[in-house]
Amino acid sequence: MMGMIMTTTIRTRMIMQTLYQHCSISLPDTFIPDFHDKDAVLRMPYKTLGQTGLKISALSFGASSLGNVFRSTNETEGIEVVREALRQGINYIDVAPWYGHGWAEKVLGKALEGIPRTAYYIATKVGRYQPEVDRMFDFSAERTLQSVDESLQRMGLDYVDVIQVHDMEFAPNLDIIINETLPALRKVQQSGKARFIGITGYPLENFRTVLERSTIKIDTVLTYCRACIHDSGLRDYTPFFKEKGVGVINASPIAMGLLSNRGPPDWHPATKEIKDACAKAAVFCNDNGCDISRLAMAYTLGFPGVDSTLFSTASLENLRKNISSVYNPLSSKEEEILKEAIKRYIDPLTKCHWEGVEVEEYKRQLQGIHNQGSFKLG
Repeated sequence: MMGMIMTTTIRTRMIMQTLYQHCSISLPDTFIPDFHDKDAVLRMPYKTLGQTGLKISALSFGASSLGNVFRSTNETEGIEVVREALRQGINYIDVAPWYGHGWAEKVLGKALEGIPRTAYYIATKVGRYQPEVDRMFDFSAERTLQSVDESLQRMGLDYVDVIQVHDMEFAPNLDIIINETLPALRKVQQSGKARFIGITGYPLENFRTVLERSTIKIDTVLTYCRACIHDSGLRDYTPFFKEKGVGVINASPIAMGLLSNRGPPDWHPATKEIKDACAKAAVFCNDNGCDISRLAMAYTLGFPGVDSTLFSTASLENLRKNISSVYNPLSSKEEEILKEAIKRYIDPLTKCHWEGVEVEEYKRQLQGIHNQGSFKLG
C-alpha cells in the first residue's frame, strides 16, 4: 500500500517542465483584455478538461472557504480573493450548496458581479445540503432539479459549466445515483442550465462503479485528499479515467489542513495515526526551514493524470502563495526535506486514507435520530 507514495527524490523542476509541456500556455477562451492580467494568464498553464473542450487552469479555486468551512472569514476579503484569482489566470471555480449551507454560493455570486460570464467556468453540486443529519443528503430527482435552480439564483447565473453529484458515498446505494440523480442532471443539461455532468466523492472505487454502469455520459470526476503526500491512491485510477475520456479534478492538496503548520480542523475525519504522522512531518519540515503546505502543493501539482488541482482560501496572502507555487519549483533542499519527511513519517503508515469513517458516523447518527433528536455532523 505504501508503494503508492513517491519515495524517490522529487525533481520538481522536471515536474514543472512536464506540467507546461502537457498544458497550453496560449491565452484561453476565458481571457478578457480589460479584466485579466495578461502576463499572469500567459504564465498560467492550462489543460483541456477531459473531452469537455474547456481549457482550464492547472490551479483552480474552491469556494468552500467562502462558506466559513475551515474558519470564520471576512466576506470582503473573500470577494477580492475570487476576483484576484480570476485576474491572475485561474478560470475554474468549484462550489456547492453544502459549503456554508448556501452561503458560499451567495458570496461567490457577489464576487462575480460585473465580471463577464465568459471569463470563468463554474462547477457546483447537488445532493448535500443542511447540517442536520436528517436533512443533509437528498439524491432524489425532484430535489436535484430544485437544487440547481436554487444554486443559479444564489449565484445570479443562468447556467453552470459543470453540475456534479456531491459525495456519492453517502447515498443509500449507488443505484440511486445511477438511476435517479444522474438522469435528473441529464434533464438539467438538456435544459441548458448546465453544460457538463460530473461526480464527486472520497472513495475511489465508487467512480469506477458509476462510470461503468451509468447510461448518462459523465464528463468529470472530482476527488480530494487522494493525490497528496500522505495518500497517492488516485494514481491507480487516472489511467481508467483517461480511457473513459473523463476529466479529473483533484482537490485539497494540503488534505483539508492535515499538511499544514496549523493542522486540520476538529471535524477532520482522518484517523489519529494519519493526523499524528502529518503533524510530525509538518514539524520536521518547519524545523528544517520548509513549509509543508508548499511542499504538498508542489507534490500535487506534479501528480500525473490530473487536469487541475483545486485549492480553497479566503485569504489574499494564501492565494498569492498558492499561485506562486505554480511558477516556483522546490529547491533541492526542499525536495530532500520532502523525501525525508515521507520516508520518516508517511511510509510507516499502516493505512493512508479514511474511507468509510464519515459514512459510518453518518449512518450511526441517522439511526439514532428518532431517539436522540437532531444531530450535527462535522
